[in-house]
Amino acid sequence: MTQTIAPRVRTLVLLILAVAGALLAGAAPASAHAALTGSDPAQGAVVDTAPSQVSLTFSEPIAVGDDSVRVLDPKGERVDKGDPANPSGTTYSVRLVSGLPDGTYTVAYQVVSADSHPVAGAFTFSIGAPSETTVSVSAQGSDDGLVGWLYGFGRYVSYAGFVVLAGGAAFVLACWAPGARVRAVQRLVVSGWLALTAATLGLLMLRGSYTTSGKVGDVFDLELLGDVLQTKTGAALVSRLLLLAAAALFIAVLFGAYARTADAVEPDRDGGGDDGGPDKRDLTFGLALGGTVVAAGLAASWAMSEHASQGLQAGVAMPVDVVHLLAVAAWLGGLTALLVALYRAPVETPVGRDAVRRFSRLAFGSVVTLAVTGVYQSWRQLGSWSAFTDTRYGQLLLVKIALVAVMVAVAFLSRRWTQRLADARVSEAAEEAERTEATERVEEAVRAEEAERAEEAVRAEEAERAKATVRAKEAVRAEATERAEEEKQPAGTAPAEASGTSEVSGASMAVEPPKASGASNASDAEKAEAGQDSVRAAQLARQRAAAEAARQKRLRDADPNRFGLRRSVLAEAGVAVVLLAVTTVLTQTEPGRTEQDARAATAASSSASATGQGSGAVSLTMPFDTGGKSGKGVVSIDLDPAQAGDNALHVYVEGPDGTPVDVPEVKIALTLAAQNIGPLPVAPDHVTTGHWSASRVQIPMAGDWKVEVTVRTSDIDQVTVSKNAQIG
Repeated sequence: MTQTIAPRVRTLVLLILAVAGALLAGAAPASAHAALTGSDPAQGAVVDTAPSQVSLTFSEPIAVGDDSVRVLDPKGERVDKGDPANPSGTTYSVRLVSGLPDGTYTVAYQVVSADSHPVAGAFTFSIGAPSETTVSVSAQGSDDGLVGWLYGFGRYVSYAGFVVLAGGAAFVLACWAPGARVRAVQRLVVSGWLALTAATLGLLMLRGSYTTSGKVGDVFDLELLGDVLQTKTGAALVSRLLLLAAAALFIAVLFGAYARTADAVEPDRDGGGDDGGPDKRDLTFGLALGGTVVAAGLAASWAMSEHASQGLQAGVAMPVDVVHLLAVAAWLGGLTALLVALYRAPVETPVGRDAVRRFSRLAFGSVVTLAVTGVYQSWRQLGSWSAFTDTRYGQLLLVKIALVAVMVAVAFLSRRWTQRLADARVSEAAEEAERTEATERVEEAVRAEEAERAEEAVRAEEAERAKATVRAKEAVRAEATERAEEEKQPAGTAPAEASGTSEVSGASMAVEPPKASGASNASDAEKAEAGQDSVRAAQLARQRAAAEAARQKRLRDADPNRFGLRRSVLAEAGVAVVLLAVTTVLTQTEPGRTEQDARAATAASSSASATGQGSGAVSLTMPFDTGGKSGKGVVSIDLDPAQAGDNALHVYVEGPDGTPVDVPEVKIALTLAAQNIGPLPVAPDHVTTGHWSASRVQIPMAGDWKVEVTVRTSDIDQVTVSKNAQIG
């Protein structure tokens, strides 16, 4: 069974990566999160006289540079002068040279929205009558080419690195303390840190080219890099790098001092490995607190520079976004660490039932947190149910919700496999006890055999010594006998006796040395044999341990419950990879609320042209959103003849679908900042549904007047929007 696991895993991983790559490669360029909601002159408008400036109104504040707004004549020559100005709110203008001839002019803009995404586009207007032009209005944005693709890929890698880094560390601290000394888990967390660090450096280098020219050669432009460091996004990336330095210290302690304290902890035991005494508990608490602070700081580097930092309730949205990112990391990163532990943990440190259960509880809490924060974020970014199907952001959000639902369903299967693993634990424990008893019996038999061999060697040595003693005694007795016989012989035989005595003494001397030499040789041989026996015993013990480890690994891999858990967790991880790719594309897509506002403004402009609204000398269209129920719509202002003196003012309020709607109150204020005049209040009278008017509106002098409209949709919900208009 285990021989087929690796090919299946490789096939599934390749399929998952292919799907994620298709999502990233097929995704549209990073859509503008600030949309152009109006312009003066309007897109496609034909004006009688040459305007002194061109004004652009966006759905949120933007960052502009020297060449952010360009106006080109029919031959492609620039006719704008000076840097773009921000006279009020979200309206930006650039002045034009005087004496422009009739013809069609092109307005091209390339700016950066407040949530860090580039916004590019172009439109035309005509003076006198339309004419031919050599300028193309479908200019490519800086995020459409290779640099844009690399920037999107870097964002994906940075999200993935953060998830693996924060989630893997949380899994070790909260679920499986022995994992701190497992080499595969260590590599996983360190890889997350390396990926996030490399991606952040790459994004910092790419940022300048991404928001300006889009050229690969500008990636290493130090002047552009200096400009990036002065922006909110650049500051966020630098802050992320500083926090990653603190994260490196955290990792060193986690896999150093903390891993050493986890050595004495059983691999699978309730309590998560916190039974190592006060020092261990203090270290765990310190790591948990410090890790949470660092992870929250890393998450804030996204929240403070992207979607959450702009729009409604930014002060609430940013901490909610931080909590959302932390929950994502705890769930998906912990899941990745669990997958690595299930496949790569050594036999002596297996990930057990209790660790899986603890992660299951952690994942459940993360999913609940994601649901709560996700509902708030969806309301904030969409604003209406129709945006789920009418906008690309809503459609991607539906795909994300579906993937989360699939992950939750697979997680339910994982919980079932975990329960089955727990039910089989009792029988495994009994089998383990039986194996331990058998091993002890074998070791006892080996020890008995070794003791018997040693006893036989001692007996053999004693027998040899006894034989040598008997031989010595026999030699002494023989000598004594010979002496007695010699004493009975005549005196003339004395030399022979002496000679005999001498021979006996020599024989006696010859007997003793072989006795000592034989005993010494026997002792050395026995010691050598005993040493060889101990070496063989050690080798045998190692072989038995290796065989037992291999057998346990085979049994663990062949366990159907553990095998099922591995497959379900692998499926979860596969869906998580695709989910992360969808989330990355989602963060690069224009929010549904902004997209609908832009559509409403365009529809209102078209409707005004069709119904006769806007036939006065000045016509302004401004989308609004009070944030309350039915708080979205478009307000249009007609001022006729838009000259110094008496003017007629008409106000039209429409809903997002272009139908006239009534609101409790509409107020107008006119301000000429250059001459410190105003604000001059205007209280229009209600005429009919969605229509207010005021006659004899006095404008004291010509100039660039700021027109502010305050719309109140309930007792507490109101908003003020503004645009500039050239009077006189």
